[in-house]
Amino acid sequence: VAQGRPDTPELRNIVREELIARELFVQEAQSRKLASDPEIESRLIRARQDILISALIRSELIANPVTDEQIKSEYDRVSKEQQGAKEYRASHILVETEEAAKKIIAELDKGGDFAILAKQSEDPGSASKGGDLDWNTPGTFAPEFSEAMTALDKGAYTKTPVKTQFGYHVIKLTDTRQAQPASMDSVKPQIKQQLERNRVTELQKTLRAKAKIE
Repeated sequence: VAQGRPDTPELRNIVREELIARELFVQEAQSRKLASDPEIESRLIRARQDILISALIRSELIANPVTDEQIKSEYDRVSKEQQGAKEYRASHILVETEEAAKKIIAELDKGGDFAILAKQSEDPGSASKGGDLDWNTPGTFAPEFSEAMTALDKGAYTKTPVKTQFGYHVIKLTDTRQAQPASMDSVKPQIKQQLERNRVTELQKTLRAKAKIE
């Protein structure tokens, strides 16, 4: 009913039958003494812990809710930190081996079209767009990728393969610009979630400080 379904005799009968079926299964499991199985017992303990932890966190956030003022303060802090930051528009071609990356660089040195060569990229998301990765801050990428990208001049590409955990990249820098902060409305849910996670972390620290752990 809470989900919008009408309260009808048919619905009540469906719910009743479901409850009966669940109870019959539980009683049969108990009669077979399945709850005494070590693995099942451990899973029941973990399930109880999960429910209680979830209830505690919910109770803590209800008692100490994140306010709009706190969200605005955090937004202002992050925006200030990002002032003067750069965004980069880059393209890349990702391949499995260093040799394959060197062959692509050789083709580019001979005047090859980066967008056409990008069709062989192992990154399907960018391969269909000529390797374009759109606008991003350096922190979006792996450190090795970011270091190589930010060292490029506009229009230049890496002359040696760039190795990351994903494989070998050939990177081309298209353009740079000053980072544009997102509007508060667009990031408000993420900020709220982060502040709530911070609350939970602080609660954990407080409880640990008070606890006697042997």
